[in-house]
Amino acid sequence: MLWSFKTDDAIKAPPVVCNEMIVAGSVDGFVYGISMDGKLVWKLDTGNSIEAPGLIINDMVYIGNFDGTLYAIQLQTGNVKWTYHTDNQIMGSPNYYEKDGKGILVVGSYDYYLHGVDAKTGEGLWKYESDNFINGAAALYDGQAVFGGCDGLLHLVDVVSGKLIMEISLATYVASSAAIKDDHAYVGDYDGMFSSVDIINREIIWQFENKEANLPFIGSPSIFNDKIYIGNRDKFIYCINKEGGNLVWKYNTGGRIDASPVVTGKRVLVVNMRGDLFLFDANNGRITWSYELGTPVTGNPAVIENYMIVGADDGRIYCFGEK
Repeated sequence: MLWSFKTDDAIKAPPVVCNEMIVAGSVDGFVYGISMDGKLVWKLDTGNSIEAPGLIINDMVYIGNFDGTLYAIQLQTGNVKWTYHTDNQIMGSPNYYEKDGKGILVVGSYDYYLHGVDAKTGEGLWKYESDNFINGAAALYDGQAVFGGCDGLLHLVDVVSGKLIMEISLATYVASSAAIKDDHAYVGDYDGMFSSVDIINREIIWQFENKEANLPFIGSPSIFNDKIYIGNRDKFIYCINKEGGNLVWKYNTGGRIDASPVVTGKRVLVVNMRGDLFLFDANNGRITWSYELGTPVTGNPAVIENYMIVGADDGRIYCFGEK
């Protein structure tokens, strides 16, 4: 551990890093801009809890809070460029799509809507209504926003128009974000099922589950080459073959996993709600490094060069790496 930075409440959202700046929202309602040596550069009071990760693009930070406000913040100064208001809390990060020089943000809310927002002005472009809360971030695929929600459906929505393209039933609600590769969406649900969905043919190709537990997948999957990595509230990190859904390896970390695993090089970084950090060999699941933080970690770490940035329930942001 190189340093830690203290906020006034728990860090539930994953920190994000860009251009030597770490950005993290806290349950204390502030967004923090922190230098890579752990010094406060700026902070912004949003007035309500933040559990959604931010998105950094074009030196702007886009981040939402529990009163449903999406903020556009200048990365280096912390100044607010604009705000956009939904009607309920934002729990997932925005995503960004650009066409003909125009940037469009897509962000879900507990107001049941996926919102399309002009990234430059904050103007609302469209709203797509689902049948329940939208908890995760929308993935992007061929000009379409792909997301699950508490309505048990995988939605594909045109990013430019906000019009529905198709819905695929997953039968139960989805708290996490989908990962997409080779015309397939990979997504876990609250009943403990992890599915590979053929987007073009609108069908589920395979499903993986731990039948002994059937506990929720809260975090999102990471895909690297022919393998998928996903954690579960049954305390296991799973490595699954991308093509057939067969188990390659698994490991019981001793605490439930709500965070998404992070693949870095040939290793997988995993954190759990007991406060343990693990680096696994991506191929065989062998532990190459571990650390007992001692406080729950809900959101996935950020990894950049030789640094790992972790937010924790004790309100601290921790930096691990090489001096």
